[in-house]
Amino acid sequence: MRHFGHIAPEVRQRLFHQEPCAFTAGSPPRLLSAALGATLYSPATRPRLADDIVKQAAGGVVSMVLCLEDSIDDADVGAGEENLVRQFAALAARPGAEPPLLFIRVRTPEQIPDLVRRLGPAVRLLTGFVLPKFTEERGIPFLEALTDAEKACGRRLFAMPVLESPELLYRESRVETLEGIFRAVDKYRDRVLALRLGVTDFCSSYGLRRAPDMTAYDVQIVASVIADVVNMLGRADGSGFTVTGPVWEYFRVPERMFKPQLRQSPFLQVRAVELREKLIEHAMDGLLREISLDQANGLLGKTCIHPSHVLPVHALSVVSHEEFSDAQDILRPERGGGGVLRSAYTNKMNEVKPHRAWAERTLLRAEVFGVANEDVGFVDLLAAGIPG
Repeated sequence: MRHFGHIAPEVRQRLFHQEPCAFTAGSPPRLLSAALGATLYSPATRPRLADDIVKQAAGGVVSMVLCLEDSIDDADVGAGEENLVRQFAALAARPGAEPPLLFIRVRTPEQIPDLVRRLGPAVRLLTGFVLPKFTEERGIPFLEALTDAEKACGRRLFAMPVLESPELLYRESRVETLEGIFRAVDKYRDRVLALRLGVTDFCSSYGLRRAPDMTAYDVQIVASVIADVVNMLGRADGSGFTVTGPVWEYFRVPERMFKPQLRQSPFLQVRAVELREKLIEHAMDGLLREISLDQANGLLGKTCIHPSHVLPVHALSVVSHEEFSDAQDILRPERGGGGVLRSAYTNKMNEVKPHRAWAERTLLRAEVFGVANEDVGFVDLLAAGIPG
C-alpha cells in the first residue's frame, strides 16, 4: 500500500516531485509509525465490516481501528468479537484483497490472546491492538498479553496505547502518570507503534466539548495536556514516540458563529471555489486548522471517525517542495559541522544544528507521504483525491 495509491499514476506524476513510498505491515516500525496517517475508527459490530474495509482501502485509507470499546454498547461486546472473527475470515478469503493496517481496540488484556486464537489463520491480516485508558498500572497487563499473543501466533503485533485517563489530565497527577507511561512503553519500545490522544475523554472529565469552529488547542486544559505529552513522550532525541492527533468530531455544521477559517486565494488560484464551499459546509475548515496545529505541536497522523476526514489529513501531511529543499540542504554531509545558510527559496535562515531534528522528521514524512511538485499546494492534493 501507499498514500495516494488510489489516484491514477499520471495524476500522481503531476502532483509529486517524489511519490510516497510503498509499505506493508512488515515494514520497519519507524516507517509504519509515520505512515499511519488518518487512522479511521469503525465499530466492530458493523455487519458488512469486510466490505467496508475493502471500500475504505480503495479510497485511500491505510490504517483502521476496529473498535470493541467506547464505540459500542457494553452489551454488544460478545457480538462484536464474533463479528470480527467472521469478518476477518471473509476478508482473508477474498482473492487479491489488500486491506489497510488493521488494529483492534480492546477493553481488557484477556481479549488480546483470545481474539488472536479465534482469528486463526486470518490473524495474518492483523497489525496490532489499541490499548484504552493507558497508564503504567493498567497498561502493563495489556502489553504482556500482547507479547504472549505474538509468541502464540508467530506474527509481529504492535500496540497503540490511548492516553485518555483522568490521572493524565489532572495537574496534581500528570507528571507522575506520564513518567509511569514512559516506563511502560519504553520497556516494550519495539512493540509500541504510536501513542494516541483521547481528547474526547479529556473533555468529558470537565463536561467540555469543543465547537466545530474551535480546535483542541483552543480548549486550554486540553492544549496543556497535549503539550506535556509531547514534552515527555514525543522528544526528538531518540527517546520519544510518534504521538498522533486527536479526533475531529464533526461532519456537517448547520450554523456557525465565526467566519470560515479557509482563505479564498489558494482555492481561486486553482479554480476550486466549490471545493472551498463544500469544505466549509462540512466543518472541514476547522479540521484543516487543527491538522496544521497538530503538526506545529509535534503530532503526526490523526484519529478519524468519518471517511471524509481522511483526505485532508493526508493532503496536509505531504511535504512541500520548499520544506523538502530545506531539509535536504540541512542534512547534506558537508554540513555536519553546523553553520547557517540561506534557504534555496531565499526566504528564511536554515541553521544546521538546531534544525537537524526537524529535517530528519521531514524527510521521513516525505518518504511516506511524498513531496509535492513546486507548483502544487494542499488544495491541488485535496481536489485530486476527491472521487469524480
